[in-house]
Amino acid sequence: MSAGKPVHEPSGLSGLDEQRRTWVTEAWEHVSGERLRELIVGLVGTASPTGDERPVAELIAGNLASVGLRAVCQPIDARQANAWARLEGDGTGPDLMLYAPIDTLTVGDESEDVPWIGPKLREDMRPVATVYDDLVTGLGASNPKGHAACVMMAAEAIALAGIPLTGDLVAAFGAGGMPTNARPGSDRLNTGQGVGCSFLLEEGVYTDYAVIAKPGWTVSWDEVGLVWFEVTVHGTHTYVGSRHRLPYDNAISRAGDVVRHLEQWFADYAKRHTGGTVAPQGIVSSVRGGWPRMAAVTSAACTLRVDLRIAPETTPMQAKREFTAAIAELKRSMPGLDTTVDMILAIPGTTTSRESWVFRSAVAGWEAIEGRPHEVVNGNSGATDANILRGRGIPTVRVGMPKVAEAPFDIDFTRGMNTVSVREMQKLTRHLIRTAVDTVTRSRAECASAGESQPTVEPEGATA
Repeated sequence: MSAGKPVHEPSGLSGLDEQRRTWVTEAWEHVSGERLRELIVGLVGTASPTGDERPVAELIAGNLASVGLRAVCQPIDARQANAWARLEGDGTGPDLMLYAPIDTLTVGDESEDVPWIGPKLREDMRPVATVYDDLVTGLGASNPKGHAACVMMAAEAIALAGIPLTGDLVAAFGAGGMPTNARPGSDRLNTGQGVGCSFLLEEGVYTDYAVIAKPGWTVSWDEVGLVWFEVTVHGTHTYVGSRHRLPYDNAISRAGDVVRHLEQWFADYAKRHTGGTVAPQGIVSSVRGGWPRMAAVTSAACTLRVDLRIAPETTPMQAKREFTAAIAELKRSMPGLDTTVDMILAIPGTTTSRESWVFRSAVAGWEAIEGRPHEVVNGNSGATDANILRGRGIPTVRVGMPKVAEAPFDIDFTRGMNTVSVREMQKLTRHLIRTAVDTVTRSRAECASAGESQPTVEPEGATA
């Protein structure tokens, strides 16, 4: 594969030798829309909000064991679990992990989701699959479960094809992949933010390379990290009947000033840190202050929670200092404003070298399937468990499906998460199979030397 040059023969096989073309074709023959639809309907119908993924992990392990893979449901606690399966090679080649998280961003229950998601739950916000010809809707149907189904299908197809492997192929499915802390009633506080992926690696489910399946039809080699802050705005506790007689400094009113300042600052921050494929953003996500049962008094504090995305070259400490400097600037302009800042979460952004085997193989597959040079998607501010994998030393790329654009209903953010195209699932699955076969049928030396013998070509404009 040579970056930037037109790619011919859009069969998805160009660039492979004859033997690997045969193996990939044999595996592709086991991929069907019917099987993918069956997998996604089953995954959507098994609720897996963050912290309660064990039922879906058991379902995945059972499916993969039924086609001959050594499959495991890996408990983290009584309610949360990962799943993984291994197709073993002869030990002479590199091991590759195809990875997807399995928890949904929201819960699918009115008691936790409403009114924050909207006034009521639509059908796509519930863990029940509905089929509209090519489309399947339901909680997490695209992100993450449609992508998890593609990883399942890829591993299943390679196993059924009986391809002789040199390295192990690992299909892994991580709990706690969403950017959330523990939900109410959890026995553990660390149930999200990549905890399942970390546990997989700590328990020895390690590979030489990884491909994470998450939205976006491109091969991404880097992504933002994130830091969370709590900004506590201090004021005076007083009574409405005494507002005109006693000192009055309403923390909630002051918090509004802080939010307005930060909304402007976030835009400038993003401009300063945009580069490569990332454009890190920030938001104020929640406000906490006062007694809802007692509207007659003000609280002495109001707390804002902030998610600030960080570019791979920005450390959490650099972000903390930049953020606290922004708050200090506001305090200087507003005498009497009393605020404190605490950094309460930090996950660094990461990058994989474009000389890495996994990047080159994944791009070659993308170009072969599309019949054109690889298209880089810029301006990204989403973070995934790829940061956990790369942070532990595993070169990782991200490949996924585009958001559904045409549907018999409006596609907003939530429906984009909860609607998947089976046709696009087939396309992603074929890509995962090609990348896997191209990797775990080679020697370790062959993959390790690929980057050295083929220097990276820098992208021009939107292609690489």
